[in-house]
Amino acid sequence: MSDDGFASVWDAIEDTPADAQTMKLRSALMMALDRHIRAKEWTQGEAARRLGVTEPRVADLLRGRITLFSLDDLVALLTAVGLHVEVRVSDAA
Repeated sequence: MSDDGFASVWDAIEDTPADAQTMKLRSALMMALDRHIRAKEWTQGEAARRLGVTEPRVADLLRGRITLFSLDDLVALLTAVGLHVEVRVSDAA
């Protein structure tokens, strides 16, 4: 095992920098959606109705099952509840 430091857990466990970046983005979008659902105090049923998905899909989201959600899926879900997604691109450090 190496003592190399990593900027995030995704940098440590993903095979490529691109995969790590994708997982960071997916994680950020999932957390934003989770925060929104909890702030609104929606039940899973209410969240499912507003998101246009099934309750098991909401449960997967709230349990952090990140591999089940693509970036496209997450953007669509955030948009469905009236949230706006922006992307900022910068030079790599």
